Amino acid sequence: MKSYLAMFRMKFIAGIQYHAAAWAGIATQFFWGFMLIMIYRAFYRSGGAEPPIEWKQLVAYIWLQQSFLTITNLFFIDNDLISGITDGQVAYELCRPYDMYSFWFVRLTAARLSRFVLRFAPILVAAFLLPEPYRMDLPVSAGALSAFLLSMCLSLFLAIAVSMFVYILTFITMTPLGARIIIGIAAEFLAGQAIPIPLMPEWLQHILNFLPYRYISDLPLRLYSGHISGTDALFQIGLQALWVLGLTALGYLAFRWVTRRIVIQGG
Repeated sequence: MKSYLAMFRMKFIAGIQYHAAAWAGIATQFFWGFMLIMIYRAFYRSGGAEPPIEWKQLVAYIWLQQSFLTITNLFFIDNDLISGITDGQVAYELCRPYDMYSFWFVRLTAARLSRFVLRFAPILVAAFLLPEPYRMDLPVSAGALSAFLLSMCLSLFLAIAVSMFVYILTFITMTPLGARIIIGIAAEFLAGQAIPIPLMPEWLQHILNFLPYRYISDLPLRLYSGHISGTDALFQIGLQALWVLGLTALGYLAFRWVTRRIVIQGG
């Protein structure tokens, strides 16, 4: 356990050193969120039908999405881990007395959290201070806030469990590009990061309920604003937890399978 905590601490401290990159990311995410709100504002003002999600709920959805992007984004990979796989350095890790899947899981958790703590606060503060109709409101209730925080913690672990398959496939393909692009693009659309899921056709929403992606981003954002509440919220958080356990177990088994069959070439 000490080795896992030491890795978490080392990776977290290393990650919070990149202040310039953090401020660049904050500016990009704030600009992108502001642009999305202006686009959806035009649609809401011109549309005649009753929207499937209220305007204030949509605003909170977008600002929270930008604030927690470093947790839910599946395009993020650890280049050091990828290099270790492709150049054979992973052989040294296979000789060490710890479970490598768990060790990498802890490392990726620290990396995502270090990026998150540098970026989320400025975006949220700005979102709360903006004038109407761009300002984000406080959560509808303490229960909604608690459900949001619990679901976001599960989202972190679910995002890492899914992203671990990029590293697993890299053992086989020796390049992360294909797996990263496929998983990242699928998540961007199916998790509601490109278009909020409540604005998608109902038939597509029913399909997405049976996939893990929407539980990475969409669910916690809608819990915050009360768009999902009550027993439905508890049920969906339970499904989210099952996805975390299921994909983590599947990734663990797949990781053990590929690491038992790798061939390290060279001196």
